[in-house]
Amino acid sequence: MERPQWSAIRGVIDDLQQTIENAAQTRQQIMEITGTAWSDDRMIKAVVGPRGQLIELEIDPRVYRTPNSKALAASIISTVRAAVEDANKQTKEIVDKVMPKDRGLGLIGKTDFDVLMESHDADLPKALKKNEEDGRGFLP
Repeated sequence: MERPQWSAIRGVIDDLQQTIENAAQTRQQIMEITGTAWSDDRMIKAVVGPRGQLIELEIDPRVYRTPNSKALAASIISTVRAAVEDANKQTKEIVDKVMPKDRGLGLIGKTDFDVLMESHDADLPKALKKNEEDGRGFLP
């Protein structure tokens, strides 16, 4: 029988303790995140909050010169998604700095934060169903 690597376990515990101590500050940093994106033609600007909620939408009046509601809607959606990806990237950077370096030890269970952050809301029901079928519960 192998002996536990106490130094590795102690390191994980120290990392977790530091993460817990910094939780309020980390939460505040995450809640202040905004993601911003422009459409390819620079006619639409979207700004989202930390949870992907739309907080600002600018539409250049020139888009009305050649009205096309379907193209405008598609451009708005893709711009908002790009803004959400920007917010998620910033959140991931903060989480990567404060989370224990070796999250995948399996001591408490493994959560793939990258997959979670890169999932769009529309994709979540399908991902959750697949995870349940795979026996992984609700974690991506």
